[in-house]
Amino acid sequence: MKFYERGRLFAEHFLPPLYRQVRLRLEEMIKTNGHAVRLLDVGGRKSPYTIGLPARVTVIDLPRESEIQKDLNLGINSAISDTVKTRRSNVSEIIFGDMTRSGLPDNSFDHVVSVEVIEHVEADELFVSEIARVLKPGGFFLLTTPNGDWVKNTNPDHKRHYKKPQLEALLEKHFANVSVEYAIAGSRFRKMGLKSWSLKHPVQTAESIIGNVVNARQSAAPEIRTRADHTHHLIAVAGN
Repeated sequence: MKFYERGRLFAEHFLPPLYRQVRLRLEEMIKTNGHAVRLLDVGGRKSPYTIGLPARVTVIDLPRESEIQKDLNLGINSAISDTVKTRRSNVSEIIFGDMTRSGLPDNSFDHVVSVEVIEHVEADELFVSEIARVLKPGGFFLLTTPNGDWVKNTNPDHKRHYKKPQLEALLEKHFANVSVEYAIAGSRFRKMGLKSWSLKHPVQTAESIIGNVVNARQSAAPEIRTRADHTHHLIAVAGN
């Protein structure tokens, strides 16, 4: 494991709790495999939630071309790709491509993860069907997206925010087993945690760390999983 990866893992408990929840679920998924796991990260860019996982990670993401992508820090370019390859030990491949027409082989990945991506995809059903196609039998697809039951769509690149029944219906068209839960409690601490870190702004950095630590505890409450109001994300697991 490289120095960057060790540092990110050390800092994980102080980062927004969504990433921590994704990592824990990925770790559980990987434990079900008795061999070297191939993991596809769709739209992962730098793929921070796969750091340190015992898997060979392939990242596929759109090339960064439009002004909206640049403004919202979406997609990848050669500089991002080079940085990831330098810093990461388990990223085996980075593909500049569109998951709705990826060209990846059938049944080629043990698991697939996609964090806060599907809301950007116009052809969402094609997106899900392609993921089902490349997923091996017995594998799992883990995804997160904003909670449309509570979070208003004000992002210029978001095509939609799913309500829980809508996301369940979409996934059930292509997967036999689907579970969708609410995640990440809304509070002033969540807002604090979203502030950026900077050595030039130590007070702001401290506020962000405190906000994330408190929000992680709030979000760990069991009732959050079934609470539509005041929760900011949906987490889904689908498989056959």
